[in-house]
Amino acid sequence: MAFAKPHAMMVDETHDEHARMGFVSSYKSYLTNDVSGGSRLVYDALVRPVARRQRGGEPDRHEIRRLMADQPFFQMVSSLRRTSQEMIWDSTGECVERQIGDLITRARTIEARPAKGSLRLDPVLKAPRYLTAVDIHCMPGNYHSEIAADDVFAGALYDRGVHLYRMKQRTTLNDGNGRFLAGFVKERFPALKPERVLDMGCGIGNATLAYAEAWPAARIDAIDVGAAMLRYGHARAEAIGRAVHFSQQNAEHTDLPGGQYDLVVSFLLMHETSHRAIHNIFRESHRLLAPGGVMIHVDSRQYEHLSPWDQFEPDWDTHYNHEPFMGTLHDMDLVAAAADAGFARADIFEEHPRHPGMAPVIVGRYHSNDGNVNGDLLAFTAVRRRR
Repeated sequence: MAFAKPHAMMVDETHDEHARMGFVSSYKSYLTNDVSGGSRLVYDALVRPVARRQRGGEPDRHEIRRLMADQPFFQMVSSLRRTSQEMIWDSTGECVERQIGDLITRARTIEARPAKGSLRLDPVLKAPRYLTAVDIHCMPGNYHSEIAADDVFAGALYDRGVHLYRMKQRTTLNDGNGRFLAGFVKERFPALKPERVLDMGCGIGNATLAYAEAWPAARIDAIDVGAAMLRYGHARAEAIGRAVHFSQQNAEHTDLPGGQYDLVVSFLLMHETSHRAIHNIFRESHRLLAPGGVMIHVDSRQYEHLSPWDQFEPDWDTHYNHEPFMGTLHDMDLVAAAADAGFARADIFEEHPRHPGMAPVIVGRYHSNDGNVNGDLLAFTAVRRRR
């Protein structure tokens, strides 16, 4: 049985593979919506009263984690959540592995045609340790690994896996984040008409393609450290008909021309880096921006704005889901980091929009039609002063 695909690079699923992925998505949705919330009931009834007696006040997120770790219900939920994450990659990985040769051939065929965009790889680029030390969100091999000549495995795995991770609440192109950010820019900076846009940590270009659609006259550059992600992303963009110039680069230090970009963006990149990398990325963003250009890095909300419990919940990924920098990032003073990078404090903004679909929406008129799950994220914005 054949299933409709949004583009030529998407994997072909058999009936059983499609059914298995559907089960994994439903299983994750059930855990998220019907089971995991029980941990808060356990906390309110059993843990919080003890914690308040012990310390004479509200516990912080670290104390909550220490106390919840002893609760059987939380242990069960954590085990099931971790298992559901691994099931995402197991179900998609076997499907991709079965047809990796064909996917590589498809990418080569598309690459041989006249291109709208471009692909530039760096065979000597080394992935940073914050990626090589752990498989981020349990994705086997992470973003940077290659298993064959002209490999596209990581990209194909991510393309299908992120769809399941979001419990099929994303659009078929998984471009809701990019549509949000483009809408954010148009709403927040109506006078900005970018001629050059840079997407840092683009992965396979899910968000990037939305920028190409939003600003069709602009040059869209997209960088990532993973060659297999970029090969797949380039072939995917060409198959869809969007002009994007992909380049294998570390966002901390690029070879791109300084002072040329009107807009430098990333989406959910920061929490997968490191403390030093954040400072480097902000400095590089400042170097790349033209006077009056805008830097926007979107990630989940800083903990200072949340209650101890609402800090503890997303911090689960820090300790149990291979997102080791999550908690550290959310304790950072990003305003100070941006100021250290050269941005004037008066031009630095932290905004906290809501988005239906586990990504932000611009405060005001712009809304994504991509899903219906509420989630808070941080839209961290800085403008390079005009000289």
